[in-house]
Amino acid sequence: MGDATVANVTIRDAEAAHFDRLAADWWNPRGSSAMLHRLNPVRLAFLREVIDLHWGGDIESAAPLAGRTALDVGCGAGLLAEPLARLGAAVTGVDAAPGNIAAAQAHAAGSELAITYHAGELSTLDGRFDLVTCLEVIEHVGDKPAFVRELARHLAPDGLLVLSTPNRTAASRVLLVGAAEMVGAVPRGTHHWDDFLTPDDLRVLLADAGLRMDEPRGIAFSPARGFHLSGDMSLDFITTARHA
Repeated sequence: MGDATVANVTIRDAEAAHFDRLAADWWNPRGSSAMLHRLNPVRLAFLREVIDLHWGGDIESAAPLAGRTALDVGCGAGLLAEPLARLGAAVTGVDAAPGNIAAAQAHAAGSELAITYHAGELSTLDGRFDLVTCLEVIEHVGDKPAFVRELARHLAPDGLLVLSTPNRTAASRVLLVGAAEMVGAVPRGTHHWDDFLTPDDLRVLLADAGLRMDEPRGIAFSPARGFHLSGDMSLDFITTARHA
């Protein structure tokens, strides 16, 4: 369950290679990224809510990010970057896996979306962005403090950072790593439970980088509802942060 990650400085080479091998199948809703396809509506609903709250926009607008810039960190093949562009943002995506970027560029061209994609390190990008998204990414990063400092560096002074990541709990070990890989819901080797963060872990990392984390919300799963926003954070959580 990971949009692939960014920097050779912060990511393990094996992680980048793992996601590179999955690139061609990224847009197949029944393929290796099927769980991300099921997660995306939940993530987008959360994003729309926090965008409207942060900028006080028109909740009826089809393009609440018009005139704003967005950076999707660990963009994979563009599963989140493309909806951000349709919400009106000038979008940049960055990912460590060159295959992902090639797939993202091809899909954006076919969708007639002008998205700027970069393969390589987040640290090589210039500029700050109104919205920075980093969803299901930080758990794949080796040097998490350095990575979070880069997120902060690329966030505009009045910008909004949105992150999601699996929680480090007994439930996530059993379900996200054990069961999900056993039944093929995610490719084997995608998750390493020891790299998961708790909300408190993430709060400290963000504070050390000069960012204030808001209250997180859980992304839960049930057979009846599928993935949905919840008060239950035992599997996964999503949150916002901004400059302190």
